[in-house]
Amino acid sequence: MSNQKPIVGITMGDAAGVGPEIIIKSLLNEDVYDWCKPLVIGDAKILENAKQVVGAEDLTIQTVEDVRDSHFAKGTVPCIDLDLLPSDLPVGQVSAESGNAAYQYLAKAIELAKQGDIQAICTAPLNKEALHLGGHKYPGHTEILAQLTDTEDYAMMLSAPSLKVIHVTTHVGIIDAVKQINPDRVYSVVKMADDTLKKAGIEQPKIAVCGINPHAGENGLFGYGEEEEKVVPGVERALTEGIDVQGPLPADTLFFRAVRGDFDIVVAMYHDQGHGPIKVLGLDAGVNITVGLPIIRTSVDHGTAFDIAGKGIADEKSLIEAIRQGVELAPKN
Repeated sequence: MSNQKPIVGITMGDAAGVGPEIIIKSLLNEDVYDWCKPLVIGDAKILENAKQVVGAEDLTIQTVEDVRDSHFAKGTVPCIDLDLLPSDLPVGQVSAESGNAAYQYLAKAIELAKQGDIQAICTAPLNKEALHLGGHKYPGHTEILAQLTDTEDYAMMLSAPSLKVIHVTTHVGIIDAVKQINPDRVYSVVKMADDTLKKAGIEQPKIAVCGINPHAGENGLFGYGEEEEKVVPGVERALTEGIDVQGPLPADTLFFRAVRGDFDIVVAMYHDQGHGPIKVLGLDAGVNITVGLPIIRTSVDHGTAFDIAGKGIADEKSLIEAIRQGVELAPKN
């Protein structure tokens, strides 16, 4: 059965942050090796430093040039070593070289995923300021992934063990979010949710769509007909294609029903509508997933934490959960 485990490429992120530490801590957890074949894409010398920081001297870092040379076994950390950084890189500091390296790790992981050498990418955090100093003018991981995979239509999905949420809009103000919601976008996000969960092995995903207003407008009682204008046509289009979708439904009860098991995923209209319920389940439980890409990408739901980098106290739970979710969503052959 071990040959059926997906290979998950774990990018090191910004090496001056907590990424290397939480990677080493995560790979001390033997459950990870039961789920998948973990492969780090980064700098081996930085991982060696992280071993010392967290007291993981028994782990062996295996430097490889080809995925097929990796020794996937508990106690061994195979690493595609790009050898971009000095071993004495200062931790907890923004630098152009660590920002550039973070970009290069991700670009290599995308290359490997497109070739089919790895089945999912799990990203440790990068620092946007360092990324920009390194010459890569992107808001973050998502935009790099979209450009390097030629993807124009994508969405943010948050996933916890008992709840999955995908967003129609994300990092915009509430007034702008309502303006941006339209039937084509609603349909597109529903379709991405359906495709993603089918690839993960759910034969007929049950999808629920939130309303915009309280009680999903309650037949025009609340709002100005936004549900009928912006949401309903997108849902109806998805229904004509055989997608099992319901909505718009009142968000105040929908998330309870989804956690109970009535639905496999919820389509949220805006950032806080979807993020709030996930965060209530626990900050360590939520994982950020970019859907709509031709590859699977999951990420921790926190930043580089420069203030505690190099101290060995960073919590690895979010990365472990991101790896687990990457395995869950990886294509099933």
